Amino acid sequence: MTHIQTENLAALKNQLNQLNLEEGLHFITKAFSTGVTFSSSFSFEDQAITHAILSQELTIDIFTLDTGRLFAETYSVWNNTNERYHKNITAYFPQQQALEKLVAEKGPNSFYESADNRKECCFIRKVEPLKRALAGKNVWITGVRSEHSLARTGLEIVEWDEANQIIKYNPLLHWSTEDVKNYISKHNIPYNILHDKGFISIGCAPCTRAIKAGEDFRAGRWWWEDNSKKECGLHSR
Repeated sequence: MTHIQTENLAALKNQLNQLNLEEGLHFITKAFSTGVTFSSSFSFEDQAITHAILSQELTIDIFTLDTGRLFAETYSVWNNTNERYHKNITAYFPQQQALEKLVAEKGPNSFYESADNRKECCFIRKVEPLKRALAGKNVWITGVRSEHSLARTGLEIVEWDEANQIIKYNPLLHWSTEDVKNYISKHNIPYNILHDKGFISIGCAPCTRAIKAGEDFRAGRWWWEDNSKKECGLHSR
């Protein structure tokens, strides 16, 4: 980034730090008339942001990454969201050849065998499709919260994503889990019922389980790996 870009990012960060969710999203659409996009996994957080975008009829594109291994409940909340807001959320899928090669060479569950295999699967199913979704965009809005994992505690509400060459806006970064649940309840927003069954962070079905009492927030994702490795690459710094 140039010195001028760095200064502009700092000014944007200062402004957005003073605004609530709805105000911040509205401000972003005024600051960037085009090229603002939001990635949804239909989690609690993402459903809150989706509601704030669509209820205000903001000019923000919404997309999701369909890895091909999502829970049935995730597809249900996706469909319910389309119906509630009369909006068809765009889906990005893994590239056919890369996925077929992976499965042919290593089988459908290679991600259980090593962290490298799991990251390879995540790259094909999530990271590469994300890069296509973000190509040519100016701002990427996410539902990331600092409570999600230790790796995310150092994130800022607005930052430069070097890997994707894009401004990244994390409007719920400092929200607590209760803040998110209260917002969902207040606005009667469709949500994934797996959240009521102990699933906190919901991703692909083979890589996600409910957490047990006393377990860490991130324990339900890639539970066979060391905590330091529990990122899929979408939000790597």
